[in-house]
Amino acid sequence: MNIPRALTIAGSDSGGGAGIQADLKTFAALGVYGMSAIAALTAQNTVGVRGIVEVAPEFVSLQIRTVVEDIGVDAVKTGMLSNAAIISQVAKDLRELGLRKIVVDPVMVAKGGDRLLRADAVEAMAKELFPLALVVTPNLHEAAALIDREVRTLEDMKEAARTIKAFGPRYVVIKGGHLPGTPLDLLFDGSDFREYANVRYDTPHTHGTGCTFASAIAAGLACGLPVEAAVARAKTYITAAIQQGIPMGKGHGPVHHFYGLYRLAGWSLKST
Repeated sequence: MNIPRALTIAGSDSGGGAGIQADLKTFAALGVYGMSAIAALTAQNTVGVRGIVEVAPEFVSLQIRTVVEDIGVDAVKTGMLSNAAIISQVAKDLRELGLRKIVVDPVMVAKGGDRLLRADAVEAMAKELFPLALVVTPNLHEAAALIDREVRTLEDMKEAARTIKAFGPRYVVIKGGHLPGTPLDLLFDGSDFREYANVRYDTPHTHGTGCTFASAIAAGLACGLPVEAAVARAKTYITAAIQQGIPMGKGHGPVHHFYGLYRLAGWSLKST
């Protein structure tokens, strides 16, 4: 039996709702064997980030190469990479290892507003990592930072997608969850746009949505789905995970990555 394999290169969330933890939960929920290379450690919970320790780029590289050379990788997802040196090293490793199915989530700011990417690293990400990506998944704030202007409407999203596509990724997904009305994500392949809409749920428990969505896309790619189908499945998955969000902690609770398993088992997950 060949089990699809996915690697996440990102930051650790000690609260378990986002980052490496969310990525591995997503991979498991979608039938993919998950591996990790930790680029930064965070001390955070549902309220905010209290501290960050960046991992040496050489050790990030060692983690990547150690798992790739033994276990192998069908898809990669990158998240919080923290600084330009780590981004450059990760880009070098991805090129030299010949990895192709890469989903780049350009994580810049945490749900509570804490900065997770140094300002001088944004350019490095766009120039070094985006050209290697099969899919990039900025939200509206990240898209605005990348193109240096606000993104407030669907037409703004389309223009942002065109600009970001010029950095080199094969596909761009602009996440429109921060716009009012129906949550709408926009996929651009360089010529055509495809819209993915779903239900909006009024809940504060949305910690880890971006990480989870990007990881779900990577899981689909690892399973052999084409990009359009991987994005569609990821959209369905994250919408249900938000709808089943967990009231954990005093701030933004996490989405429920294993809602399908809990439903089948007849379990409920209540706040502690």
